[in-house]
Amino acid sequence: MIAKSDMPNLNDKRPEGLKPDGTPYRVLIVDDSMFIAKQLGQILTSEGFDVVGTAADGQAGVEKYKELVPNIDLVTMDITMPTMDGVTALEKILAFDKNAVVVMVSALGKEDVVKKSLILGAKSYIVKPLDRKKVLERILSILRR
Repeated sequence: MIAKSDMPNLNDKRPEGLKPDGTPYRVLIVDDSMFIAKQLGQILTSEGFDVVGTAADGQAGVEKYKELVPNIDLVTMDITMPTMDGVTALEKILAFDKNAVVVMVSALGKEDVVKKSLILGAKSYIVKPLDRKKVLERILSILRR
């Protein structure tokens, strides 16, 4: 007779969003699209990440980052937003905290802006429309460096 313990459950795997010490990585999502922010949040929380804040534009994102530091591990930053764009917000966050980990979120066709962001100090980028597997791969490859 097969006992339940003999059959590993797929749901028993360790969530990807946990640090080696078992605590969740903490993420700030900055995006003016409520749909994208929600989608990113769902992808991340489903893997155990802790979404500690969201902001709808670059200015609010910078302010939120300053509030949350040092209790933040990663920022996802949309590039095109009202009030303050993501590249400017990236520069302001890095001026405030040179060790900030920022991943840009970009629509297709913004390669020049993505390149500029990477030169300025963004760690990587994610392309919209969001692909769950790619989002997790990109974010985890940066956090585990």
